[in-house]
Amino acid sequence: MSAGATVVLRRAAASDAAAAADVWLRSFAAALPTVVRPRSDDEVHEYFRHVVVPLRETWVAEEEDGGGIVGVMVLEDELLSQLYLAPEWRGRGIGDRFVALAKERSPQGLTLWTFQGNAPAHRFYERHGFAAVEFTDGSGNEEREPDVRYVWRP
Repeated sequence: MSAGATVVLRRAAASDAAAAADVWLRSFAAALPTVVRPRSDDEVHEYFRHVVVPLRETWVAEEEDGGGIVGVMVLEDELLSQLYLAPEWRGRGIGDRFVALAKERSPQGLTLWTFQGNAPAHRFYERHGFAAVEFTDGSGNEEREPDVRYVWRP
């Protein structure tokens, strides 16, 4: 990571799938160390290569100086299904830019799920106007972790 590097947000290309999956894996491990992932690293890479990048509205944050992919966001209509940053890039405004982009792309509103134990994510989304509307025991997600659904309406 270069000091003062500029980051651009752009739609993901097929060639970004591996780097985006790597960001997801590193971010998940750093933010959710107690959550057991139901899929191997190879399965995550396959999912990004065959589903996330080609079939979803996938955006990446990329260092403008060629330093690589440092964040990924995935939209599916009103669902903000993924927003992950490389751990060393947290707290630098990239997540804020992703949320602003998501609101621009889905001006009628957004919904998302995060784990109940992910307090930093709760603070982040609440700061951006999302409200917790549903809490579950986790039986509906692959990780079997209690989660919470957030909604943003303009």
